[in-house]
Amino acid sequence: MLILTDDQRWDTLWAMPEVRSLLAEHGVTFTRSFVVNPLCCPGRTSILTGQYSHTTGVYSNKGPHGGFPVFDDSTTVATALHDAGYRTGLMGKYLNEYEGTYIPPGWDRWFAAYGSWFYGWTANDQGTVETFGDSVPDYSTNVLASKAVSFIRGTDPAQPLFLYFSPQAPHKPAIPAHGDTDAFASLRPWRPPNYDEADMSDKPRYVRALPHLSHAMASYIDALRVDQYRSLLAVDRAVGRIVSELDATGRLSNTLIAFTSDNGNLWGEHRWEGKLVPYEESIRVPLVVRYDPLVPAPRSDGNLVANIDLAPTFADLSGASLPGMEGRSLVPLLSGESAWRSALLVEHLSLLRVPTYCAVRTRRFIYIRYRTGEV
Repeated sequence: MLILTDDQRWDTLWAMPEVRSLLAEHGVTFTRSFVVNPLCCPGRTSILTGQYSHTTGVYSNKGPHGGFPVFDDSTTVATALHDAGYRTGLMGKYLNEYEGTYIPPGWDRWFAAYGSWFYGWTANDQGTVETFGDSVPDYSTNVLASKAVSFIRGTDPAQPLFLYFSPQAPHKPAIPAHGDTDAFASLRPWRPPNYDEADMSDKPRYVRALPHLSHAMASYIDALRVDQYRSLLAVDRAVGRIVSELDATGRLSNTLIAFTSDNGNLWGEHRWEGKLVPYEESIRVPLVVRYDPLVPAPRSDGNLVANIDLAPTFADLSGASLPGMEGRSLVPLLSGESAWRSALLVEHLSLLRVPTYCAVRTRRFIYIRYRTGEV
């Protein structure tokens, strides 16, 4: 089972008590978890295939080098698990530029959200387009959670299942659920040492060119940050509902649950707001894995892991065949082994002022080479 948030930083799990108590306190928290391309669509295709962008061909959220139309979805973790006898279901976001009634191969239950975020959105419900309005019951995270619970409850207990639960939070505009709009009111503004960085002389040209954050931009980032935390509360409750249903249906003791995000997000560090860049806040994501048969007690793991490792993990445990994977199964790490990779590749194709780059992230450092020749 995969629970995938959108644009969630690795350092935000303190605000999600259900994730901490139901997943982290029963599993492994990977403290060095990264994405191999810090953008939504590339990240999600890497999760589905276990492949880098240079293999999937998906480098951005839209054409000509990205988006749903570019992705070859004929062989994914869904097709592999379906062929291995699993009932598969996606509830939430699929890929950028996806819309309509198409259902990709391998999915038995399909409820893919697209259009607006949180309210006023659209979904492909098993081939039928359904629209949602602006009332409280239409809030997307809650609707998706109910669909996820129904999928678990409606699956024959004798059949294994794979659920891909992908809410839109905390991606901006990060609209909170009804009842969460006043949460975190006392949260202090985020001001780490690299916030609105004073000395940019050691940065590449595109970063050096950034002006200091204006008062308006600083206020926007502060407000967005609070709303992102608020929007995660509904996700946290959804995790509680999903785990509760797994328990009630007798599946919890042998189900692997992975909680992660498609990329991170900067809150003014290096004068940047958003993602795309190779800085830690952009490429680092939370990853918590609960799998009771291999993890008898909670612990942390500091090995270098990445989103390309998720598909190999699901394939490994299910006995499914998924060719072409470039990641590695996390099962050895869940079992307590320590020998692992020493470096990860991160790549990005020129987009929104950020030049094309390739980077190597080790346990302590990152080496970045830009197409501009800067290193």
